[in-house]
Amino acid sequence: MNEEEIIERFERENITLATFGKRAWAYTIDEILISIIFMIIYMGKIPPNATPEEVINTLNGMFYYVVLIKIIYQAFFVWMYGATLGKIFMKIKVISVFDLNNPTVLQSVSRAVVRIISESFFYIGFLWALANPKRETWHDKAAKTLVINVY
Repeated sequence: MNEEEIIERFERENITLATFGKRAWAYTIDEILISIIFMIIYMGKIPPNATPEEVINTLNGMFYYVVLIKIIYQAFFVWMYGATLGKIFMKIKVISVFDLNNPTVLQSVSRAVVRIISESFFYIGFLWALANPKRETWHDKAAKTLVINVY
């Protein structure tokens, strides 16, 4: 589907792009949920009498687990439901630009991986959406997805 066809279909079906604010709130909700999941899973790994340096070293050693949890969370929910729990709460959804349905597994995984890369570069990939007419972030561009409002 080319850009003109997408615009025409959006107008015909009254589909609107999600605002940056809604996306930011969904991101915040998801980050809180992932933090809670991480704490539940790994809280026992830090001894109660650990020094601050030991806590920092332990948490640094778990960095890749956090990244993995984030990728799995994002990819699974976007693939299965078209939205993470934060997006569901904010009534927004991720769609594929090819058919305007939920992204495929490959799109969802690539979107989740590029999202992590974007976070690593001071969220520039997220801020990119502010200057983009389709409000695409780097991870949307990479996965060929858009985020829309759900009514």
